[in-house]
Amino acid sequence: MDKTARMDVRKRLRLDPAAISVTVGEKGTDATPGVKGRKQAAKDVAKLGPKLADLQERLYAEGKAGGTRRVVLLLQGMDASGKDGAVKHVVGLVNPTGVKITSFGKPTGLERRHDFLWRIARALPAPGYLGVFNRSQYEDVLIVRVHNLVPPAEWKKRYALINAWEAEQVAAGVTFVKVFLHISQAEQRKRLLARLADVRKHWKVNPGDIDERVMWEKYREAYAAVLERCSTDAAPWYVVPADHKWYRNWAISHLLTETLQELDPQWPARPELDITGMTRALKES
Repeated sequence: MDKTARMDVRKRLRLDPAAISVTVGEKGTDATPGVKGRKQAAKDVAKLGPKLADLQERLYAEGKAGGTRRVVLLLQGMDASGKDGAVKHVVGLVNPTGVKITSFGKPTGLERRHDFLWRIARALPAPGYLGVFNRSQYEDVLIVRVHNLVPPAEWKKRYALINAWEAEQVAAGVTFVKVFLHISQAEQRKRLLARLADVRKHWKVNPGDIDERVMWEKYREAYAAVLERCSTDAAPWYVVPADHKWYRNWAISHLLTETLQELDPQWPARPELDITGMTRALKES
């Protein structure tokens, strides 16, 4: 790992509220702060993987023993920014037994009959779990805003509601790792073209993704508002340059590892177990 990478990656990537316009602009999407190149990042992640897996297993064990803490990795970004790839990468590093993945698409009829946060609350992971949100409550101030699905007076109230709800969940033991995958319009075009050219990726193709590119500027405005209004001390946003998939994986691996290291989950003590007697009985059996 570079000497510079030894710095807290969360500090490097935490949103700077004073630079919102730059953050959602076209600059910096191919940056790789904290690591020099792809080969070094791969070596770093290979070393980091076992540590992340151990921390996640300890969190899972803690939850099984009555702990209340859990972690939610929340992924947002433009189409083709790498949300699915990040999910695959995270699950590949840890024990899937303690992971709950939720992809939020168009609300169902049942979900529309409830408050917009209802389906999000239902998807929160159980104590001890790592939850992964592929899209999230922020769709209700992103796509809803861009496509005028509800009156402006309605979606404008949701920023404060989201902040209050997240603060409530944090107080109850949830740690949010909110990641904005920052991709350029040129890189998005490249990835969408790659999908169209590869029959193995046609299952991912959504004709609507092409139409959405026309609204790129509107989405940038919507994301700027989300980052500006919903990055709090309780649940800050992290901005991950996502033009390089390898950097995305490196950054998210570090964000999760550093978060779990700070939580410092411990293996539960079992004083009621007669370890000596059970060991002796097994040896004599």
